Amino acid sequence: MSGGSGAGFSPADGPDEAHTRPAGLSDETVEALGKLSEALEVVEQARGFLYGFHRLTGKADLALGEAVDLLRAAGHSALADSLETSMVGRNAIQGRWTFQIVEDYDDNYYTPFKDAEKEARDLLAGGRRHLFEAEMKEDRRTHGAPHHEARPAE
Repeated sequence: MSGGSGAGFSPADGPDEAHTRPAGLSDETVEALGKLSEALEVVEQARGFLYGFHRLTGKADLALGEAVDLLRAAGHSALADSLETSMVGRNAIQGRWTFQIVEDYDDNYYTPFKDAEKEARDLLAGGRRHLFEAEMKEDRRTHGAPHHEARPAE
């Protein structure tokens, strides 16, 4: 797992320009941008969980509607009516269905976070993404070894 030069190493074996540190960018800045990128990745994952919550809650409500119809067809009208009026279409939180929760998260947290991360990259690194990870890859891969290429073949 040595990051040292292996047989066949050439300058073209390194990262592309989009993943190369601009001249004068300090190690500390690259590390800070890497941590900011890591934080954004966590926000992206949280957003994915939120969309999963949205989809599962909607799926549950639709299945509940089907259960109400089946209960009614089975002769349990009072129970079906009670479930229909108390649970079908119910808000997930006060005043909101899950699509409203997702929209609020997107508008008030996700989008501003994503914009702030991009602004920091634009200001400090010419918009380059994943510099910390690209440098980690260069350090950890075995140069010249199969399946350790810096980038896809052209």
